[in-house]
Amino acid sequence: MAEAFNYKVLPAEKAQRYATVAAEIASVLDGEPNLVARMATVASMLSASFPEYFWTGFYVVDPAKPDELVVGPYQGTLGCLRIAFGRGVCGTAARTRQTQVVDDVNAFPGHIACDSRSASEIVVPVVDAQGHLIAVFDVDSDQPAAFDALDAEWLERILQDTFAD
Repeated sequence: MAEAFNYKVLPAEKAQRYATVAAEIASVLDGEPNLVARMATVASMLSASFPEYFWTGFYVVDPAKPDELVVGPYQGTLGCLRIAFGRGVCGTAARTRQTQVVDDVNAFPGHIACDSRSASEIVVPVVDAQGHLIAVFDVDSDQPAAFDALDAEWLERILQDTFAD
């Protein structure tokens, strides 16, 4: 059996990678008003930039059921189709509007296992210019403790710059 690749990088290298992709995302999306296009681009570009990102994408607030998230643009294996606010990591981020960094998804109460290979996760609430929750951005890794405060800071910044303007 092959040994798992360790994706840990130095904080300065990770910050530089985020800064580079943030600038690229801003450049590509300049002038693009379509929300789905913006989400698809963010998910694609971040997924391609970080090998530790196993599943990368959005769960969007369903206008017909405003206390429920529905899968949106993503990169990776099959995602859960719907998640109620308060359920799992994504639902918790939606309900609390706080970024969730989970080192071990199996230790998170009520974790929803869309793919059993997921080991750690970060979920960031996405709000529009009026402060309304429009989605959560979810990243899973097959490595434990793959995410930290630096990931949270950069993802929050990228999502704020992309969706709150």
